[in-house]
Amino acid sequence: MNGRTTMPALAVENLAVLHGERALVRDISFTIAAGGVLTLLGESGSGKSLLAQAIMGSLPATLRCEGRVAIGGEATGAAAQSSRHAGWGRRLALLPQEPWLALDPTMRVRDQVAETYALVKRSPWRGARDLAARALASLGLRDAAHKYPFMLSGGMAQRVAFLATHAAGAPLMIIDEPTKGLDADRRGEVLELLRAAQSEGMSLLCITHDIWLARALGGQLAVMLDGAMIEQGEAAQVLAAPQQDYTRRLLAADPGSWPARRETAPAPEGGAIVQVDGLTKSFGRQRLFSDVSSRIAAGEIVAVSGPSGSGKTTFGNIVLGVAKPDSGRVQRAPGLAPTAFQKIQQDPGAAFAPRIRLRQSLRDLVQLHGLDWAQLEALLTRMRLAPALLDRLPHQVSGGELQRIALARVLLMQPALIFADEPTSRLDPVTQQDVFALVLEHVRSRGSALLLVTHDADIVRSVANRRIALGSGAPAE
Repeated sequence: MNGRTTMPALAVENLAVLHGERALVRDISFTIAAGGVLTLLGESGSGKSLLAQAIMGSLPATLRCEGRVAIGGEATGAAAQSSRHAGWGRRLALLPQEPWLALDPTMRVRDQVAETYALVKRSPWRGARDLAARALASLGLRDAAHKYPFMLSGGMAQRVAFLATHAAGAPLMIIDEPTKGLDADRRGEVLELLRAAQSEGMSLLCITHDIWLARALGGQLAVMLDGAMIEQGEAAQVLAAPQQDYTRRLLAADPGSWPARRETAPAPEGGAIVQVDGLTKSFGRQRLFSDVSSRIAAGEIVAVSGPSGSGKTTFGNIVLGVAKPDSGRVQRAPGLAPTAFQKIQQDPGAAFAPRIRLRQSLRDLVQLHGLDWAQLEALLTRMRLAPALLDRLPHQVSGGELQRIALARVLLMQPALIFADEPTSRLDPVTQQDVFALVLEHVRSRGSALLLVTHDADIVRSVANRRIALGSGAPAE
C-alpha cells in the first residue's frame, strides 16, 4: 500500500430534510467515487429531487437540512447550504428536471451554451461560440443554434440544457431525468455523452425513472420510497435480483414488460371525432410534415411518433384548433364544444398559473364549468395524490405530481378528444402504469379518443390502435 487515498467525489452522511418536525427525506447515507455514478430510482414525490436540492444547497427557506455533505473531500454541515454556493458550476452542477428552468428565454441557444464556456471556463468569446456550435452539432442540434428556447421541442430543450450544464466542466454533476421525453436514438446520444464525461473523471448522481438508463450507466443504484433509501447496491445486482417488494414492482411496471395490445374490431363508420386531410406545416424553410391525413374515431388511441423536432406537438395543436396548418383542413364532429378538446401539456408547469395555489386553480375550473369537486377528489385519490398537495404553488410539488394533477383536471372535463403530449414522461414506472390504466378506462367508458405523443415504443406497442408517423424533415419548397 502506498498510503494514498482518493477522496470520494461526494459523501453524504445521515442527511435529512425536514418541514417543521416532519421528515420529508431521512437517514440518507452514500458515497460516489471519483468518476463513479449513483442512480436513484423511485416514484414521484419519494424525495429524490429534494435530496438533490439538499446536496446543492438550494432548498426552499421553509425547509431545513440535517446531516453532513462532503464534495471532493470538503465537508460541510448539510444545514450550511450557502457554503456550497461558491462551487456551483465549478465543483458541482445541477441539470434540473424541467429543461426550461435551466435556459434563459431571452438568449439564443448557441449563446447560452457559449456563455458557460466563457464565464466558467474563461474561454474567449469567439472560441466559446465555436465550442458551443460543435457541442450542439454533436447532439443533432446544429439547426437549433440560432433559436430561442420557446422555439424548441421538449426533447431539444432538454439536450440544450444538458449541454449548457456540461460545458462548465464541474467534476460532479447531479442530473434529474436526463433522458425524459427523448426517442431511442437521442437517449443513446445522452448515454454516450455521460459515459464520455465519466471517462474524463466526472462523477454523476443521476435521478431517473428510466430503468434502461439505470442499467446502461451501471455503477451504484439506490431505490427511494417515502423519503428513505430502501435498497442500495451494485446496479447490475439490484436490477437482476431486487430484495425489496417495491423494487420488484417498480421493475415489473417498466413499459418494456407491459403486454402487447390485443387486436380489437375497427371503430364503426361515422364515429369520427376528427378528420384531418392533407395537413402540411413548416417553420421557415424547415418542413415538419407534409400531406398528413387521418381519421380519429371515438374510443380510438392513436400514437403520433417521430424524432424530436418533427412536429408532433404542432400536429396535435392543429387537431385541437389552437394552431393553423399551412395547408389542409381539420373537421371536428358537429355539436362538440371547444372544451370537448383538451390537452395534457408536455411541461405541466405551463398548465397552471405559477402564483396561484393548485386548490384555487382547480376550484376556479370547477366553478366555471359547473363540475363536481368530489369527482376531482376521486381522480386524485386514484392517482395516489395527497390532498395537502393542492395547498401548494405549482413549483412546490414534484414534476410527476404536477403532471398527475394536470391529467386529473383534463379527465374531469370529460373531453371527446384528449391530446396527450408525453403525459407520463415525469412519472415512475409504477405510477405511469396506474395513470395509463386510468386514461384507458376513461377512453373506453366515455367513447373518447386519445391522440398520444410518446417516444416510448413499448407504450405505443401496448396501448395504441395505430400510429401516425411524422418527421420528413425536408426543406419547404
